[in-house]
Amino acid sequence: MIGLLFAITMASACTTGPESTTTPAESSNVTSEEVVEETENLVGESVSIRGEAQEIVGDASFLISDGQFFGGEEILVINASGQPLALPEIGESQVQVTGSVQQFILAEVESAYDLTLDPEVYADYEEQPAVIAQSIALAPDPGDITANPERYYNQVIAVEGEIEDVLAPDVFTLDEDELFGGEDLLVIGTKDTAAVQNEAVVVITGVLRPYIEAEFERDYDLTWDLSVKEKIEGEYTEKPVFVADDIYPSAVE
Repeated sequence: MIGLLFAITMASACTTGPESTTTPAESSNVTSEEVVEETENLVGESVSIRGEAQEIVGDASFLISDGQFFGGEEILVINASGQPLALPEIGESQVQVTGSVQQFILAEVESAYDLTLDPEVYADYEEQPAVIAQSIALAPDPGDITANPERYYNQVIAVEGEIEDVLAPDVFTLDEDELFGGEDLLVIGTKDTAAVQNEAVVVITGVLRPYIEAEFERDYDLTWDLSVKEKIEGEYTEKPVFVADDIYPSAVE
């Protein structure tokens, strides 16, 4: 599988788990359509957008679009964090990008972020809206994860979905509404529980791990009551569990 390396910023997760990493907290969660139409108001703001990686542009950037909902608006994303992330299957991979919105001026971007960009490659994007990305994460649907968890284990991912069943303030499931037999995704360990309520549509960043009781008890400060503990052990042992670092409302209603 051919992929292109892009950057992702990693930090400590909700506790001491060695595999837990996170993207930075988003100060604004928007659609790519809003970035195109409201660039002047968003310049200098930190935003988070989700969509498909459409086309590689040079060695340091790609185009992202969210055509499923907003008619295929494409945004130039410049990699500015310096750590690699493989983006396979251009045109099919959903990603989440977090960074600052700018009118793209090649000389200014090169100077500010210590990048070397080919003027010929970027000529068409001069003075167009762009996101200078500090974080890029794979963004699969909950059903994609439960159907093929090995693809996502121990990677930073960003998942959007509707909260289906709240078992405890830090334990809930995301609904799988696809038509191909996917299962709901169990989420644990959320720091911010304010948005955790049934039917809320949220975006969550974190790391996917198979649930192995001894490892989770070793790596995380779990405070579940007995009924929650028994339910998880009975239904999710060795199944994928999403260890969440951050949660916030989705930009898509």
